[in-house]
Amino acid sequence: MKYYLLSVIQPSEGAPPSAEALADIVGSLELFHQELREAGAWVFAGGLHGPESATVLRPKGEEVLAADGPFTEGKEYLGGVCVIKAPDLDAALDWGRKASRATTLPIEVRPFLHPADER
Repeated sequence: MKYYLLSVIQPSEGAPPSAEALADIVGSLELFHQELREAGAWVFAGGLHGPESATVLRPKGEEVLAADGPFTEGKEYLGGVCVIKAPDLDAALDWGRKASRATTLPIEVRPFLHPADER
């Protein structure tokens, strides 16, 4: 079994969904997460605050410097993550498709470097 990261790609521009649309998305996500749990694929999931809430830590010699917010700006940012267990990339992509439908946003599917059973 391998671990995969499903990254929710959030647009930084445009209007956020209405309260009603957001409630529908939250309901869809809850159903998606329940399906993951029932399939034994659930590891962790959570949404993130916007990039303006970030603190970036950078090593500089013996010190680590802290700066508010992201260093670069973009049209998209990481809006949330879901870590899943799947036997292979095809299965992870199937979960990613379901996540995309639930969130109504693009999902990036990326494997971790080492299989879960190697840890």
